[in-house]
Amino acid sequence: MTRAAAASLRGLVGIAAAGRRRVSASVQGRGASPGWRGFRAVAPGSGGRTTPEPSSSSTPALPQLQPRRVLATRQTVLPGLISGGCESEDGKLSCGYSSFKGRRPTMEDRYDMKFANVDGQTVSLLGVFDGHAGPLAADYLKENLLDNVMKHPQFLENPKLALKTTFLKTDADFLEAVSIPYRQDGSTALAAVLISDQLYVANVGDSRAIALKGGKAISLSDDHKPNRKDEQTRIENAGGSVSYDGYTWRVDGILAMSRAFGNRALKKYVIAEPDFQEAEVNSDFEFLVLATDGLWDVVRNEDIISLMRATEGTEAAALKLTELAYSRHSSDNITCIVVQIHHSKP
Repeated sequence: MTRAAAASLRGLVGIAAAGRRRVSASVQGRGASPGWRGFRAVAPGSGGRTTPEPSSSSTPALPQLQPRRVLATRQTVLPGLISGGCESEDGKLSCGYSSFKGRRPTMEDRYDMKFANVDGQTVSLLGVFDGHAGPLAADYLKENLLDNVMKHPQFLENPKLALKTTFLKTDADFLEAVSIPYRQDGSTALAAVLISDQLYVANVGDSRAIALKGGKAISLSDDHKPNRKDEQTRIENAGGSVSYDGYTWRVDGILAMSRAFGNRALKKYVIAEPDFQEAEVNSDFEFLVLATDGLWDVVRNEDIISLMRATEGTEAAALKLTELAYSRHSSDNITCIVVQIHHSKP
């Protein structure tokens, strides 16, 4: 990884030499909770896994197309909820997003949206990242993953190869940058890449992508859950275990998903290799929704259809999805991106 990226991550960790204390003034501790869906903290002496606090960083991004219209990020009636949106320069795609801490004491969801010109080709990249055991992995993915995908030499010629290679390389870079043994930060990653009329979706973890196509809700990702038959077999063959704790299925009694970035102690079998799905963005393709599991825990794929039909605008749709999940007592952070394709544009 580059020196700049490594320095950025070291800044996120922010550990002082004396007593391994955080130097950030915004430290807020949190203990383990049986209801924490992603990661279970364990007692001292069992590997030092902790639940660290949020932080932020910034690194230079690739040159991007100037959006034609940007809706200002704003807060709504739900305290702390932010939303916004934008339209691509050519007007063919509009995006709305909403991100909300919800009932969690800390916010570990992140999201990213980019409209870029790569070798003369207009491309759109979108991602949601659901952090656990701390925000460092999700922060790192927000700052690096989509940029790294665009920088891959075969990005346009072979997007799936570029996505797979970049996911694995970015995971390795993150683990190298955060080498402190007790840091077990991890994150899901769900990325959608639109090149011309072809959509590629790469998924690691249990965030989810749904398309509204031909009046039907079409799943464009499969959740990586420990009790999924193929995932359980892979984990056990690699030396791990899958068990039910009375609340959810977990890898080695710790992690409630079978693939993730980070999670150093479980890396032998909790991998960051993505699954892929593709879709042609033809005249039947209306909307795409990317969201963390705080939405999908309580909202069915089919619920997307009626909500989209009754909502004007992508930001309004993202807000309504978030509010719906919260009203149904989602216990997690809730983040979603809604994309609308405008086929009438030349």
